[in-house]
Amino acid sequence: MVRLPRRLQHGEEATLVEHLDELRTRIFVALGALTVGFAIAFVFRGDILHWLNAPLPADKQKPITLSVAEPFLTSMKVSLIAGLALAFPVVLWQLWSFLAPAVDPHAERMVLLFVALATVLLVAGIAFGYWVALPKAVDFLTNFDDQYYNSQLRARDYYSFVITILLAIGLVFELPIFMLALIRLDVISTDTLRKNRRLGYFIVAIIAVLLPGIDPVTTTFEMVPLIALYEASIWLGVLVERRAPRSEAASLTEP
Repeated sequence: MVRLPRRLQHGEEATLVEHLDELRTRIFVALGALTVGFAIAFVFRGDILHWLNAPLPADKQKPITLSVAEPFLTSMKVSLIAGLALAFPVVLWQLWSFLAPAVDPHAERMVLLFVALATVLLVAGIAFGYWVALPKAVDFLTNFDDQYYNSQLRARDYYSFVITILLAIGLVFELPIFMLALIRLDVISTDTLRKNRRLGYFIVAIIAVLLPGIDPVTTTFEMVPLIALYEASIWLGVLVERRAPRSEAASLTEP
């Protein structure tokens, strides 16, 4: 039975061997969580595949496979990705627990706040992608020039497309985190973002074009939240800038 390692306190000293032993144990815990997540996902693979097939047209609810091993390999791949998603909080916590002792307690609270916000934004992005962007993109692509083609969707390619789109839109929703980090590091300011809105929108458009999704529908649905998140980043940045002087003043008064 793997014993969970004790988390070191900030500034607590440990030998190299103790650090390596802690790292090994945390890796085993993370791999154990991934194994359990994969097992759960594999047991419920039918529900997961049905969930992924939902955006497809009614006459294409069962994507085709073209080789003997493809059904097995495709189900294994989908289960592994779903298992990684289930185990991700445990993996992230093990990584943070290993790195946290090197982080100042005040900075640790800020990091945890950013992680919580990033998690909420990632979930919101995936939900937006699944219920809004993906159905429109699938409908557009599968019906494009349908008078010329007999479209047959291959399972391996379709699931890779869905997972890529959902992850891409999920990462798009992380824009405020990236912007807030730059503001917190004094690389940019909210005044700069306000004065250069047109340039910001242009960069947002370029990012949307470069993201996965070859069709204009997906690109548009990636661009719209990017613009909204750009504006949200400005307002959140204002709060960060107002809080920063108070935090610095408090740190100067501490003994």
